[in-house]
Amino acid sequence: MSETIDLPVLGMTCAACVRRVEKAALAVPGVASADVNLVSSRARIVLGEGVDAKLAADAIRKAGYDVPADALDAKPRAGEQLASIERAHRDETAALKRDAIIAIAATVPLLGIAMSHGLIAGTGAVIAQLALGTLVVVGPGSRYVRAGVRAVAHRSPDMNTLIALGAGAAWLSSTIVAVRWLAGPRVHEPALYFEAGAAIVAFVMIGKLLEARARSHLADAVRGLVALAPSTAHTRDGSDVEAASLAPGDVIVVRPGERIAADGTVIEGRSAVDEAMLTGEGLPVDKAEGAPVYAGTLNHHGALTVRVARAGADTSLARIAHAVEDAQGSKAPIARLADRVSAYFVPIVLAIAAVTFGAWLVSGASTAVAIERMIAVLVIACPCALGLATPAAVAVGTARGAQLGVLFRTAGALEAASSIEVACFDKTGTLTAGKATLVGVHGADEARLLAFAAAAEQASEHPIARAIVDGARARGLAISAAGDVVATPGGGVTATVESQRVLVGSADFLALANVEVPADDRFPGATVSHVAIDGAYAGVIAVADPPAADARATIAKLHGMRIDSIMITGDREAAAQWIAREVGIDRVHAGVRPNEKASIVDAEQRRVAMVGDGVNDAPALASADLGVALGTGTEIAAASADVTLLRGGIGSLPTVFALARATMHTIRRNLVAASVYNLICIPVAAAGLLSPILASAAMSLSSVSVLVSSLRLRNWRTE
Repeated sequence: MSETIDLPVLGMTCAACVRRVEKAALAVPGVASADVNLVSSRARIVLGEGVDAKLAADAIRKAGYDVPADALDAKPRAGEQLASIERAHRDETAALKRDAIIAIAATVPLLGIAMSHGLIAGTGAVIAQLALGTLVVVGPGSRYVRAGVRAVAHRSPDMNTLIALGAGAAWLSSTIVAVRWLAGPRVHEPALYFEAGAAIVAFVMIGKLLEARARSHLADAVRGLVALAPSTAHTRDGSDVEAASLAPGDVIVVRPGERIAADGTVIEGRSAVDEAMLTGEGLPVDKAEGAPVYAGTLNHHGALTVRVARAGADTSLARIAHAVEDAQGSKAPIARLADRVSAYFVPIVLAIAAVTFGAWLVSGASTAVAIERMIAVLVIACPCALGLATPAAVAVGTARGAQLGVLFRTAGALEAASSIEVACFDKTGTLTAGKATLVGVHGADEARLLAFAAAAEQASEHPIARAIVDGARARGLAISAAGDVVATPGGGVTATVESQRVLVGSADFLALANVEVPADDRFPGATVSHVAIDGAYAGVIAVADPPAADARATIAKLHGMRIDSIMITGDREAAAQWIAREVGIDRVHAGVRPNEKASIVDAEQRRVAMVGDGVNDAPALASADLGVALGTGTEIAAASADVTLLRGGIGSLPTVFALARATMHTIRRNLVAASVYNLICIPVAAAGLLSPILASAAMSLSSVSVLVSSLRLRNWRTE
């Protein structure tokens, strides 16, 4: 049996690093697949039966990357892996900041000497440039030199290779010229490029610091979810315990104004709880004995005593946080394009740089000029932007979805949702409220008719009976006590109410009692109960599962997005057609068995999403291009789905498709921008129109611009 593990991988800088980590993991015998995400610094590895995860971690370390020692925990709690990665990133950023300060402090005087146009010259100036240039390249720049050499050793040159070659060539050529000048006759000032090598290192470090700051925002959604759950809980005796140590059956006390530490059931007390972060419900929900409560939700005015049902990693909040982390760490199919391009990118750039060097020499330029042009080409090329284009947008898009009540299980689900053309809906509980409700009464005296029927039905637990009773109470009618109640399964009920004989049931049931039932089709799609009082026909009561409150508006929005809607239901034709008319759906498949739903989905020639909430929807959810489950549905349906609507109803379904389209638009924009940048800048650098200093600045900004572009999705809103 295979096992999937997620390993934090630190030290990756570009798409070539991603490819090298995947290659190292796949080289381990028994590893079935490896997907590495640059933005989330995570490798998702599928291990065959009996394969030790430690072997995969060791292989990645041998490839030159760091896997934290605690990464192989069997079951990390929500956010633990994120916290581990963030701690390592903070340490790495602190070291990068320290080196950047050194590089900038040394580069500024170097630039001053180079831009003085000979005003600062002589032996002292040459020695100063040699010392400062060496300090930057051998000191802070050594991280890129080491990484670049390691990449070449693994026959997978990357961004570090280009930086090492660019900065190293400028420093080495300048060092040779400076040493010769200092040792020999000093006829004229030497042509030195120490400032170019130092500036490359300094600008790259500044870019990486900006990039690190931008990346830190990508995890804001998960970080915010984890922060909602309190770290401690109160016991009945007044002591505090770690929330992570709670177990099912424990009893905790939630004081006014506190967040609840675990999922559970209220066993004592009354209060109102703000559940907006889970359900989107704007108003607090009243809670009393027997009511469910959830970790992370905010208790208002009253104290509650709660019996724990799920704690730690098993709470609804923790599962959502884990799901967002999983989606952010997964790889969208479109990312394969960037991976394939990056595999050839650096070798092509190296070839262009070599051709540039040779072409300038052949044209009669000096060796120093040829080296400068070659350095500019090496530095301007940026595989980082290509590597960040997809995972950055996916990370922000999935996080934004969670904030809006939409949970994407994988990046692939996000991509699939962007191209959906048809949405297939189950009826009961998806397009409807999922509960039998009184929808109509017709008779000479409707109030009396409904009150007598409710009296006869009030002892029954049948859904239709409950709907009649609840409907009467909602209208403020007094319901009398009934006697001599006799229920006939499949027919109806007979009772004595206020000394009068009342019959409530089907037309055939009343016909057996010699009551003539007139033909009446005023309630199409509803289940009708006919009523007779003292042998005389009194009227009809209609009960139906009405359309969900947001169903019609949702279907209208989908039509506006050019997504067709189809109903697939096992219900009878009349009921299905009635709901379809009410919500605005034209195509209906009624009387469909559960195993037939998947066949209807498969028969569609377009990209299909299936939306459902029940066990009978699971095959169709799994068969569709995109399965969407309601958060109020069954666990089996949710397990078969690619997307879960956390707020219950289908009202947030348009958000799924609109956000997915916006995310894919951002990904394509990022990929185009990164590609156009290289297509334009590399020839410009080769032509000698871009200095190494400007090239290094432009390269650093290209990666930052891709991240900033992706972060715009954090503020995305539905129209």
